[in-house]
Amino acid sequence: MINLAGVLMVITLAGACKNEGSRNEVLGFKFPEQGQTYGLGEEVKVELDIPAESKVINVSYLVDGKAVDSKTNKDAFALKTADLSLGYRLISAVVDNGEKKDTVTINIVLKSAVKPAEFTYKVLNTFPHDTSSYTQGLEYHNGRFLESTGEYGTSTLRWVALETGKALERIDIDKKYFAEGSSLVGDKIVMLTWKEDIGFVYDSKSLKQLSTFPYQNSREGWGLTYDGERLIKSDGTNRIWFLNGADYKEESYIDVYDNNGQVDELNELEYIDGKIYANIYQTDKIAVIDPKNGTVERYVDMSGILPAKDKFPNTDVLNGIAWDAAGKRLFVTGKKFSKLFQVELIPKGSK
Repeated sequence: MINLAGVLMVITLAGACKNEGSRNEVLGFKFPEQGQTYGLGEEVKVELDIPAESKVINVSYLVDGKAVDSKTNKDAFALKTADLSLGYRLISAVVDNGEKKDTVTINIVLKSAVKPAEFTYKVLNTFPHDTSSYTQGLEYHNGRFLESTGEYGTSTLRWVALETGKALERIDIDKKYFAEGSSLVGDKIVMLTWKEDIGFVYDSKSLKQLSTFPYQNSREGWGLTYDGERLIKSDGTNRIWFLNGADYKEESYIDVYDNNGQVDELNELEYIDGKIYANIYQTDKIAVIDPKNGTVERYVDMSGILPAKDKFPNTDVLNGIAWDAAGKRLFVTGKKFSKLFQVELIPKGSK
């Protein structure tokens, strides 16, 4: 026979323990709210929701694992964001009550507080471009272009003459790889592949393959450029990765945002005077990005650069940016474009 009084007593005691445990475990953030969006540079009020009866000896605050403040009480503090990178930032609080430490976390999103300047272009010179070249990487070095071209079965790596658009040296890439961005690093060429999670290293003179390297956390291989110390890699998202220039390992990244939100499908890259220039896939826009925090500072509208009369059935999208650092010349082209252009960038609305 069941002892109902005993059962009720057990239930009552269990409920009391649960309620007592809940009071001890109510610890979280009063401010900010989960996923709340702020403009870069805006102060974020950070305040914990700690029961009044709870003892606090110390609270350590961290952003993405890096200490930013500490307090010996429950007071709020103002998190300064001007020196942070854009995107999701993880705020942690380690609360020490003298007997144990509890950690609580919350995410905020930082987007750019700057409206990008709007630029357009002026064509200064026009050169021929191979219409079989599905351009993925483009750089200018000592009077010629380094160009990598994609598509399965027809990917290539080549040195190209400026005046003729013809390949001076060229190798075909194994048909199982879809070649992507490439960049010259010293006497070596580093080239990405799209979905194969592998990069290739070549001798810059002979185009002989020297080695390979694996991707780490980046999703895919899209664009690649070099800032003199680090390789800069896009992966088709709004994230840009920074790779060690010697061993090609991913060391850090930025997330790219404008004042409206994240900017996705960043493609071919070029590093010019301290900024990252990025083609935005399937558009005629180039984003000019601050590599320190991911802010889009400018948009360049390249609409109409290839006249209709110069388009063919296989002509694809704008892709390919190359900078002649010595001559201060900027070149752009596209996938299977019949032309390559030297351009000058000018603010929209200027004469």
